[in-house]
Amino acid sequence: MTKIIKLDKNNPDIKLIEEAAKVLREGGLVAFPTETVYGLGANSLNEDAVKKIFIAKGRPQDNPLILHIAEFEDLHRYVKEIPYKAVILMKKFWPGPLTMIFEKSDIVPYINTAGTNTVALRMPSNRIAHLLIKHAGVPISAPSANLSGKPSPTEVSHVIHDLNGKVDVIIDGGRCDVGVESTVLDMTEEIPIILRPGSITKEMIEKVIGEVKVDLAVSEESSGDLKAKAPGMKYKHYSPNAEIYIVKGNLENVIKKIQELTEIQLNNGKKVGIMATEQTSPQYCKGYVIVVGDRNNPETIAKNLFDVLREFDNQGIDIVYSEGFSCDEIGLAVMNRLEKAAGYKEILV
Repeated sequence: MTKIIKLDKNNPDIKLIEEAAKVLREGGLVAFPTETVYGLGANSLNEDAVKKIFIAKGRPQDNPLILHIAEFEDLHRYVKEIPYKAVILMKKFWPGPLTMIFEKSDIVPYINTAGTNTVALRMPSNRIAHLLIKHAGVPISAPSANLSGKPSPTEVSHVIHDLNGKVDVIIDGGRCDVGVESTVLDMTEEIPIILRPGSITKEMIEKVIGEVKVDLAVSEESSGDLKAKAPGMKYKHYSPNAEIYIVKGNLENVIKKIQELTEIQLNNGKKVGIMATEQTSPQYCKGYVIVVGDRNNPETIAKNLFDVLREFDNQGIDIVYSEGFSCDEIGLAVMNRLEKAAGYKEILV
């Protein structure tokens, strides 16, 4: 039986935090909110506990995990070297939605790193997450708290839907603020490389440390033999049951094309979903239209993206046509998740 604990994210009950932390120390699984999405946590130093994450999610074991820590001092136990640029980034963005990759120390079991010698770490800013890790007294390995390949959970109802009965505790801490997973930055290279974009954008990072590269896997389908350093690089992710197509090009042409495709699929007896914005949704007269956010405020699109993908499932939609969005700033993270959800199926107009 999964126990569900409800906490106020601004003033969580420490006794209940300690109860969940005890489960983690004893090798159990706890789903908990972070500022990005809900995570499924286990004691990083307990291999048997970490294995339970892969079993509960149905996650491939060659997909690495992120270790979550509560104190800056903890970092020295789990990595061999902390580059100066990483120190600068920590001072600016930790705690927060930035994950950094380092050479791992011997104390970190390889099950966390998919057999590689590098480890990904971050310090979440969500108060519940921070207190849970602190009271557990160990680093917490935590991918998103969903079935592998499905849209990441931003509300506790998503976690309960996917993992109830498969984990020991689910903490209900309300809706997550950011809506897409953390930025992952590889600090083992001379010029750091973004392996997964997030709300800490390339532009924000470059203002602090100078030049940063973006891995090709961010915008292109990865080969099957890729040895992933970060989660989200190798496999199809974030996908609802519906087939998704992204329609890109001049916005007027995009809307017209989606209208045409919707008409065709409706005539074929399909249930069609359309992912639109506040600016464009009134132009669609057919299909199940969901507003994902404000085209002029991409943070709203990031926050709502996974919710919308799950809603298409709730409505039994067969095929989804999504407008393409700008890749500027956090838009890169939005399009990265959307393209993976679609399996890189795009229609250019």
